Amino acid sequence: MTKPALTLYLAAPNGFCAGVDRAIKIVEMAIEKWGPPIYVRHEIVHNKFVVDGLRAKGAVFVEELDEVPDDRPVIFSAHGVAKAVPAEASRRQMVFVDATCPLVSKVHIEAERHHQNGLQMVMIGHAGHPETIGTMGQLPDGEVLLVETAEDVATLTPRDPAQLAYITQTTLSVDDTAGIVDALRARFPQIIGPHKEDICYATTNRQEAVKAVAPKVDALLVIGAPNSSNSRRLVEVARANGCAYAMLVQRADEIDWRAIDGIRTVGLTAGASAPQVLVDEVIDAFRARFDVTVERVETAKEDVEFKVPRILREPA
Repeated sequence: MTKPALTLYLAAPNGFCAGVDRAIKIVEMAIEKWGPPIYVRHEIVHNKFVVDGLRAKGAVFVEELDEVPDDRPVIFSAHGVAKAVPAEASRRQMVFVDATCPLVSKVHIEAERHHQNGLQMVMIGHAGHPETIGTMGQLPDGEVLLVETAEDVATLTPRDPAQLAYITQTTLSVDDTAGIVDALRARFPQIIGPHKEDICYATTNRQEAVKAVAPKVDALLVIGAPNSSNSRRLVEVARANGCAYAMLVQRADEIDWRAIDGIRTVGLTAGASAPQVLVDEVIDAFRARFDVTVERVETAKEDVEFKVPRILREPA
């Protein structure tokens, strides 16, 4: 039986970013250096396939430090943690490795610098997200005001409207964030922004690639986890740029084939914490049902690489 023809537009870049790749290497090297179990505070990255793979190798994922024995190493996730977390680990004389993405650490440093200069921070981010919690936890209570939407700006009550700076979560929608920044600047003309945008290169690049693909396709799938901020933003970007059917799937077995019955063009991308093997799995699933032509739509090239901490490069 002849398979229907389908053109699959693969957005590029997609999948792992340098911060995610580094975080996973840190867990793998820690297991190799100290042996299992190695404890990880929060999911190292937001992807079930990755987390399950590391768990099988000897990683134990916990939500709080009090779940970790004093005599076992602990790793802090790529999203970053509040200052109180490494302080408590040091107090308990624990061996710990910080896998915070260096681009998240840049935002932490930025917040600290503004605080030292007497400025109160406004953070653009999602309430409850680990990165937002970690970044707000760099400064004392009350020193970081959170906004999630442009509408939130109207309700801000800073102690001095002339002494403000803003930072952002690194995995936000570029376009939505621009609207919030415009609202902040309109209400607080003296607010200070980052020297370089806080939204990371990988988030920006993946969104730009989706913008290029979305108008070409009948449907677009984003491979990523429901709790992955950057993956969920890709779905929103696809819908905002002309693709009416855009869905988030973790694996090929989550694809709703009935919903895309009869389509002839589909876009595919993957969030920054989704591995290549899952992209290949989805392409294979389409090939099992369609006569697939893959067209790669590349809008940027990435060659960023981050070193792992020195403690893992030293002999045990």
